[in-house]
This record gives sequence, C-alpha cells and structure tokens, in this order.
Amino acid sequence: MDNILLNLPTDPFAVSSWRDEEREETTFWMDFTIADAFGLDAVQDTFNRAFSSWKNNVKYITELSIVLNHKIWFWYYRSEQDNKAHDLSVLYDKLWRQVDDFAHDTFKGEDAQFYFDITD
Repeated sequence: MDNILLNLPTDPFAVSSWRDEEREETTFWMDFTIADAFGLDAVQDTFNRAFSSWKNNVKYITELSIVLNHKIWFWYYRSEQDNKAHDLSVLYDKLWRQVDDFAHDTFKGEDAQFYFDITD
C-alpha cells in the first residue's frame, strides 16, 4: 500500500473572519484541503455533500461560503506556475458563486443579516 503525503495548510483567515462568539464550527477547510490533493472531482464531491447536508443551516452555509472564497484566492495565487491550481481556483469560484447565490435567494431576516454581516 502506498503512503499519501498531504501538506495541509491551515486557513490563515478563519480566525479573523469570525467574531469571537462565532468561531469556526465545521471541518470545511480541512475537508476541502484533503479533497484538493485528490483533484477536481473530489472537491466537487466534497462540496455536493457539504451543501446538500447543511443548506438549511445559515451558520454552516456562511462558513462554507468563507472557506470557498478563501480557497479561490489560495489557489489563484499559485496558478501562474501550476495548471492544477488554476483549475482548482476556477472550480472554487464556481462553487462559491453557487453558495452565494443560494444565500441571496434563500436567507431572509436575521439569517440574511447574519450571512451578510459575516461575509461582507
């Protein structure tokens, strides 16, 4: 059996993105970081499972939006030297837009206020 070595970067923005009382509650950053190592299909599958499981939870969807946005930029800055990085950045952009559109269309009242306060 072959060993797989994963270099798992921490999300440098996670702590600064949430107020003290609203710390990360999910493993989305790590889930997507692991999926990154396995390619576009793994990232899409991770997104599909996370989104379908948590689309009714405003906190989790907000965190998913933040993680996807950070992944766009994480891979974008590496894309000049690496085609895989470019493809991941493009996929993360597509997924972030899907979540953001969902939030705009779905969340109302306090849920919308929470989403926009945190992601603005």
